[in-house]
Amino acid sequence: MSGDKHVLRAELRNEFRHRRRGLSESAQQTASQAVLNNLIETNLLDVRRIVAYLPNDGEVSLQPVIEYAWQQGIDVYLPVLHPFSPGNLLFCRFTPSSHMQPNRFGIPEPVIEVQDICPLASLDCIFTPLVAFDAHGNRMGMGGGFYDRTLAPIRRDGLNCQLIGVAHSCQQADLLPVQSWDIPLDKIVTEQQIYSL
Repeated sequence: MSGDKHVLRAELRNEFRHRRRGLSESAQQTASQAVLNNLIETNLLDVRRIVAYLPNDGEVSLQPVIEYAWQQGIDVYLPVLHPFSPGNLLFCRFTPSSHMQPNRFGIPEPVIEVQDICPLASLDCIFTPLVAFDAHGNRMGMGGGFYDRTLAPIRRDGLNCQLIGVAHSCQQADLLPVQSWDIPLDKIVTEQQIYSL
């Protein structure tokens, strides 16, 4: 059964990656701005420290969110591949003057400076990219498990940090097959609406 679930997840991952990559540049830009508008309207950016991400493979760009956060004095952090703990992430401060370098997946990330690392317990909100989601808060990522491993302490230790998935509405599935290690989301924001779970 677990083998069947693995195959199903791989097929779904391919299907939904194809959907988001198929969006036009203007649709991507419209979605990106709409996501910011939805977050502002629901006061989800009334916080001090957020984790964003830089888009890859058709993901919704959070650039408008990042720029809004900087204007509002909100500290922005980006995920960085952990240099000593394979499969995990660190969250490093991101500013307009941050020195960036591509990670092994070709995604730009800030060069790690110890003073710029923010522990999970100090973060208010983490915006995660995803490949697919369902209305129950289940998230399917790219398959590496980086976010699930890194964010597990939020649920385990009861940390006060909101997990918000960001996606295009075309990435919604009826019901995703989940694994025991999958970390459910608190909210999902698309260009059309915000799902509170």
